This record gives sequence, C-alpha cells and structure tokens, in this order.
Amino acid sequence: MHSPEVLLDDNDAVYDYYLRHQQNRWKALASYAVLARRFRPRVLFAEGAKQQLKALIRSGRPVIYAINHLSTSDPYTVAATAWRSPLRSKIGRVRVLAKDELFLDPEQRRKVDMMGGIPVFRGKDHGIRAVNAAGQRMMDVCAQRLAAGDHLAIFPEGTCNEVDHTKVQAVGSGIGHIAFRAAKLDAAPALVAMGMHYGPYEAGTAPTATEVVSGIAYFRAPVLELPQRPADIARLVKEELQLAVDGAVAHY
Repeated sequence: MHSPEVLLDDNDAVYDYYLRHQQNRWKALASYAVLARRFRPRVLFAEGAKQQLKALIRSGRPVIYAINHLSTSDPYTVAATAWRSPLRSKIGRVRVLAKDELFLDPEQRRKVDMMGGIPVFRGKDHGIRAVNAAGQRMMDVCAQRLAAGDHLAIFPEGTCNEVDHTKVQAVGSGIGHIAFRAAKLDAAPALVAMGMHYGPYEAGTAPTATEVVSGIAYFRAPVLELPQRPADIARLVKEELQLAVDGAVAHY
C-alpha cells in the first residue's frame, strides 16, 4: 500500500492510508522490548486495577488509554510501560495519536508507523479552521480502528505540560468524540487512565534523561461505562487522568 506524504492538503489520502495501515507486530514487539530495557518506568496500579486490566484485555473489548503529557520522551516511556504491563499482549494492535510533524522525516516516520501512529493535524500548528475537516476524519478513523479491535492511546492534553506537571491541563472534547463515534459503531470502548511522573523537576523545563528512565507509570482501574455526550466523556477523562497522576506522584 502506497504511503502518502503526511500533509494537511492531502489529508483524505493520509487517513485512507491510516484506516488500513497495519504494524509489523514482530518488529513492534522487538522495538518495545528494547525500549523497556532503556526506559525503566516503575509500573504501578490502583487497587485491583491490574487484574481488571488483564480481564478487560482478555475480553477483546476496545480500550482508550488516556495518558498525561510531560515530555517528548513520553512515547518511549509509554512503550516501555506497555512491555512491562498487561498491555504487552496488545503490542501491534495499539494505535497512538501523534502530531503530524513527527511523520515528516522518513526515518522518524518509519518508527512512528511501527509504533502504530495516526497523524493529528493540530489547530495550534495549522489554524483551527484549516484542520476542522481533517480532525473530523481523524476521529472517524480512530473510531473505525477501535471497532476493528484495535486499542487507542491518546495524550488528551494535546501538548506537553510545561506549567505544573502534577496537574492535568485542559482536555479537549476530541477524545469524547472518538469514544462516542466508536459507540455508534457498536464498539463502545472502555477507558483506562495512566498517569506518568518523572519527579519534582522545575516547571517550564523538561525532565532530565535520568528522571525519564526512572519515572513512574500508574494505572487507574478501567472505566467500563462512559457518559453518552462527548463533552461529558472529556470531563470524565480529565478527572480519571488527574487521579492517575496523583497516584503516580504519591508513589514517587
């Protein structure tokens, strides 16, 4: 399948491609294993959450993972966490929303594609009006991938938190619209919030390499029933994600 350039003006072709794109699962497993050896987060769970997550994954139900966003190293921490958690069995079937600029360099795009990336054209980069149609198509593609049995990982804050890494930033309604559209396809997803914490580094700076490799990933118990309205789903996501971040901070 021909892979088009990831350009806003060609977003129809881009999303046609990512609707069907499939990772090489064996390469993904090998890469995640390497990242798990390099980035070594402590993976912790709320009471009962580990067993509930295992049962949820075994059930075959689609899952949306909401993760706070602290650093450009976060995707590596998430990959290492997936390898060290019940998510390992889903490696190769997890899609990850990633900003479009990560798809521009061919070598970097190869890595992002291997990790299941789906490009997002952000309003802050291109203008709200310019990205509206592409955003609608992106949400449809995500819902269809969930309906096809994939899981979906999202940084719902949309950008790195440089204000207060212990407090979740505003969460847009996009994650709610994706869950809503998946439910319309008879694939109502569960929600799992995962909070990351790299230590008490100064606000406005990035965590050091040492802090990143010794970070914490904290899972909340799955939420199996989501509200019906996208805005209400987004509010629930922020609440659950803040509780997950609080758990990560408390265990650092």
